[in-house]
Amino acid sequence: KNSKRCSAFVIMGQLVRILLIIAGTFFIGVGILGIFLPLLPTTPFLLLAVGWYAKSSTKLYNWLLGNRYFGSYIRNYREGKGISLKVKITTILFLILTLGWTSIFVVKVWLGRIIMFFILIGVSTHILSFPTLRGQNEKQ
Repeated sequence: KNSKRCSAFVIMGQLVRILLIIAGTFFIGVGILGIFLPLLPTTPFLLLAVGWYAKSSTKLYNWLLGNRYFGSYIRNYREGKGISLKVKITTILFLILTLGWTSIFVVKVWLGRIIMFFILIGVSTHILSFPTLRGQNEKQ
Protein backbone atom coordinates (compact mmCIF):
# COMPACT_ATOMS: atom_id res chain seq x y z
CA LYS A 1 0.00 0.00 0.00
CA ASN A 2 2.78 2.45 0.93
CA SER A 3 4.74 1.71 -2.25
CA LYS A 4 1.70 2.59 -4.38
CA ARG A 5 1.27 5.84 -2.46
CA CYS A 6 4.98 6.70 -2.85
CA SER A 7 4.94 5.98 -6.59
CA ALA A 8 1.84 8.17 -6.98
CA PHE A 9 3.70 11.05 -5.28
CA VAL A 10 6.71 10.50 -7.53
CA ILE A 11 4.52 10.54 -10.63
CA MET A 12 2.71 13.68 -9.43
CA GLY A 13 6.04 15.35 -8.66
CA GLN A 14 7.33 14.54 -12.14
CA LEU A 15 4.10 15.82 -13.71
CA VAL A 16 4.33 19.09 -11.76
CA ARG A 17 7.99 19.43 -12.78
CA ILE A 18 7.11 18.94 -16.45
CA LEU A 19 4.25 21.46 -16.23
CA LEU A 20 6.56 24.04 -14.61
CA ILE A 21 9.14 23.54 -17.37
CA ILE A 22 6.43 23.96 -20.00
CA ALA A 23 5.18 27.11 -18.25
CA GLY A 24 8.71 28.53 -18.04
CA THR A 25 9.31 27.85 -21.71
CA PHE A 26 5.95 29.37 -22.62
CA PHE A 27 6.77 32.55 -20.67
CA ILE A 28 10.14 32.84 -22.40
CA GLY A 29 8.25 32.76 -25.69
CA VAL A 30 5.82 35.43 -24.51
CA GLY A 31 8.77 37.50 -23.23
CA ILE A 32 10.42 37.27 -26.64
CA LEU A 33 7.17 38.43 -28.26
CA GLY A 34 7.23 41.36 -25.82
CA ILE A 35 10.47 42.53 -27.41
CA PHE A 36 8.62 43.10 -30.67
CA LEU A 37 5.14 44.02 -29.42
CA PRO A 38 5.25 47.31 -27.51
CA LEU A 39 2.15 46.71 -25.37
CA LEU A 40 3.42 43.33 -24.15
CA PRO A 41 6.05 43.60 -21.43
CA THR A 42 9.16 41.44 -21.62
CA THR A 43 10.61 41.54 -18.11
CA PRO A 44 7.69 40.13 -16.07
CA PHE A 45 7.44 37.11 -18.36
CA LEU A 46 11.17 36.43 -18.21
CA LEU A 47 11.02 36.69 -14.42
CA LEU A 48 8.13 34.22 -14.38
CA ALA A 49 10.19 31.85 -16.52
CA VAL A 50 13.12 32.15 -14.11
CA GLY A 51 10.79 31.39 -11.21
CA TRP A 52 9.26 28.32 -12.87
CA TYR A 53 12.68 27.04 -13.91
CA ALA A 54 14.03 27.60 -10.39
CA LYS A 55 11.32 25.29 -9.05
CA SER A 56 11.64 22.65 -11.74
CA SER A 57 15.05 22.46 -13.40
CA THR A 58 18.40 23.69 -12.15
CA LYS A 59 19.82 23.13 -15.62
CA LEU A 60 17.22 25.38 -17.34
CA TYR A 61 17.42 27.96 -14.55
CA ASN A 62 21.20 28.24 -14.95
CA TRP A 63 20.83 28.28 -18.75
CA LEU A 64 18.41 31.22 -18.62
CA LEU A 65 20.51 33.22 -16.16
CA GLY A 66 23.58 32.48 -18.28
CA ASN A 67 21.86 33.22 -21.59
CA ARG A 68 23.83 35.74 -23.65
CA TYR A 69 20.71 37.76 -24.52
CA PHE A 70 18.61 37.60 -21.35
CA GLY A 71 20.97 36.52 -18.56
CA SER A 72 22.56 39.81 -17.58
CA TYR A 73 19.27 41.64 -18.19
CA ILE A 74 17.43 39.36 -15.76
CA ARG A 75 20.22 39.39 -13.16
CA ASN A 76 20.57 43.17 -13.24
CA TYR A 77 16.81 43.63 -12.97
CA ARG A 78 16.47 41.17 -10.06
CA GLU A 79 19.38 42.78 -8.21
CA GLY A 80 17.98 46.31 -8.75
CA LYS A 81 21.05 47.43 -10.70
CA GLY A 82 19.05 48.85 -13.56
CA ILE A 83 19.10 48.89 -17.35
CA SER A 84 21.87 50.02 -19.67
CA LEU A 85 21.45 53.30 -21.53
CA LYS A 86 21.63 51.42 -24.84
CA VAL A 87 18.69 49.19 -23.85
CA LYS A 88 16.68 52.20 -22.64
CA ILE A 89 17.24 54.11 -25.88
CA THR A 90 16.55 51.08 -28.08
CA THR A 91 13.38 50.21 -26.17
CA ILE A 92 11.96 53.72 -26.24
CA LEU A 93 12.90 54.22 -29.90
CA PHE A 94 11.24 50.93 -30.86
CA LEU A 95 8.20 51.89 -28.78
CA ILE A 96 7.92 55.26 -30.54
CA LEU A 97 8.28 53.68 -33.98
CA THR A 98 5.77 50.89 -33.45
CA LEU A 99 3.15 52.91 -31.58
CA GLY A 100 3.64 55.84 -33.97
CA TRP A 101 3.21 53.61 -37.01
CA THR A 102 0.18 51.88 -35.47
CA SER A 103 -1.52 55.12 -34.47
CA ILE A 104 -0.94 56.68 -37.91
CA PHE A 105 -1.75 53.74 -40.20
CA VAL A 106 -3.89 51.34 -38.17
CA VAL A 107 -5.88 53.23 -35.55
CA LYS A 108 -8.37 55.57 -37.21
CA VAL A 109 -10.22 56.74 -34.10
CA TRP A 110 -8.75 59.79 -32.37
CA LEU A 111 -9.56 58.44 -28.92
CA GLY A 112 -7.50 55.33 -29.75
CA ARG A 113 -4.60 57.50 -30.88
CA ILE A 114 -4.77 59.52 -27.65
CA ILE A 115 -4.80 56.33 -25.58
CA MET A 116 -1.74 55.05 -27.49
CA PHE A 117 0.04 58.35 -26.83
CA PHE A 118 -0.57 57.97 -23.09
CA ILE A 119 0.61 54.35 -23.23
CA LEU A 120 3.80 55.59 -24.92
CA ILE A 121 4.32 58.21 -22.21
CA GLY A 122 3.56 55.74 -19.40
CA VAL A 123 5.82 52.94 -20.64
CA SER A 124 8.63 55.38 -21.48
CA THR A 125 8.39 56.92 -18.01
CA HIS A 126 8.47 53.44 -16.47
CA ILE A 127 11.60 52.49 -18.44
CA LEU A 128 13.32 55.77 -17.60
CA SER A 129 12.51 55.29 -13.90
CA PHE A 130 14.96 52.38 -13.66
CA PRO A 131 18.54 53.20 -12.69
CA THR A 132 20.93 53.43 -15.63
CA LEU A 133 23.77 50.91 -15.58
CA ARG A 134 27.22 52.40 -15.93
CA GLY A 135 30.62 50.90 -16.72
CA GLN A 136 31.35 47.23 -16.24
CA ASN A 137 27.76 46.26 -15.32
CA GLU A 138 26.50 47.59 -18.64
CA LYS A 139 26.78 44.28 -20.51
CA GLN A 140 23.24 43.93 -21.83
